This record gives sequence, structure tokens and C-alpha cells, in this order.
Amino acid sequence: MKRRDWLTMAVALGVRLPAAQAAGEQKWHVVTSHLPPLVLENTPGSPGALYELVMELARRLKLAPAVEFVPWRRALFLSTTLPATAIFPLTRLPEREAQFRWLAPLYEENYVFLARRGANFDLGHPELMKTRRITLLRGAAQAALLRELGYRNFVEASSIDEVHRFLLGGMADAAFGERAIVQSSLKSHGAENDFRVSAPVRSTTAWLAGSLDFSEADVQRFQQAKAAMAADGTTQRILRKYGLE
Repeated sequence: MKRRDWLTMAVALGVRLPAAQAAGEQKWHVVTSHLPPLVLENTPGSPGALYELVMELARRLKLAPAVEFVPWRRALFLSTTLPATAIFPLTRLPEREAQFRWLAPLYEENYVFLARRGANFDLGHPELMKTRRITLLRGAAQAALLRELGYRNFVEASSIDEVHRFLLGGMADAAFGERAIVQSSLKSHGAENDFRVSAPVRSTTAWLAGSLDFSEADVQRFQQAKAAMAADGTTQRILRKYGLE
């Protein structure tokens, strides 16, 4: 899509530059994906731990975000294309460092392998399984984390449900993902007894990140608000609600 088309879309979405917020404009655009239990679409009473954290941050900063659920790769594209656009939960990687303003840390992620019982994948020694087919979410940080560990044979999926289908259909030997998301997926499919999960092999931090037109002053405001949420127990209360503390 041409640049002028994206600018037209920005206007249609009510997007404003963060710099305009000082003059009373309070709108910004947030993109994310359905990643239970961290982020849930169409569940107003229980929208996910990180969704609630981001909305509480917005409330404290007197912002009015318009949240859009899209496939994860598209979320990455929009957050690096449109102005005044934030994305979560985004893993902070060296190759992403200069692409975003890192607004606030949200959650400590633990990445694990998942395999069907009886599958030809040794979850006790995943370092010996580097030639096996690993399915993961397209566009997510998992691929970069796995490459650092020496894995190369990836089967990319467009959603968490598709990851599950690839495992059931024999198109992959194992999956790699965030532990809470993996466990939630198994529970939603009633498949806790059909699969095994490894110990965490990598830990990272999930962030709320913004487009580069967010200023350093914006970053300070977000991080101060997030620190206040941790200090007064709000962060812990929200994580505890979803069993993530």
C-alpha cells in the first residue's frame, strides 16, 4: 500500500501524533493479537493480563487508545508504518531496538518447547533436537530466539490455533512458545494430557512499544506510570487475576 493510503488510514482511525497530545489530543492507536491468557479478543470481562495492564497505563496517563486486533505479522507492520501507534506484547530484541520506542515493560516471558506424547522430540534434551521441525507464530520473536540457539527448521503459523493444528497434523515435531500461552492453548483444546512441555529454555521481557514518533518524554511518562503500578500493587493484582504472578 502506498504511503498516502496509510496516511488516509491513520486519519480514518483517528490517529494523532504523540506530540499533539500536549495540546489536548489524547488519541493513539494500539495493535495486538489474540494471545490468551495475555491478550484476549472479544472478552470484555476478562480481556487478558497484558491488555488490562496497558489499559491501566492509558487511564493513568489520560490517554484514549483505539485497540485493533490483527495477525501478529500485520501488527508489527502497522506499528512501524503508522504514526502514534503502539504494539504489545513485544519482545525486546537487538534487531528491534532502533525500530521502536520502548514505552513500558509488561511481563517476564518464559519460552518452552511443546510436543505430543510419543513424538520424536526429546523435551528433556531439546539441544539435541536442532534438526527437528519447529512450529511457531509467524513474525514473533521465537524465530530469533531459536536461531540464537542453533535451530533452523521452522514451520510458521498464522495463529496459536494453527500451531496446534500443525502439531496434530504431523507437519511439525514440536512447537516453541511462551509458557502461559502454550498452557492456555492446551487447556482450551482439552489437550493437557496429550502433550508434554519442556522446562523454560529462554526468558525475555514483553513490552508495550511505540512508533518512533513517540518522544523520550513520552517514554519517561509511560515508565513512571508503570513503576507506580508496580509500587502500589496494581501490576501484581492484575497478573494474579490471570494466574501469572
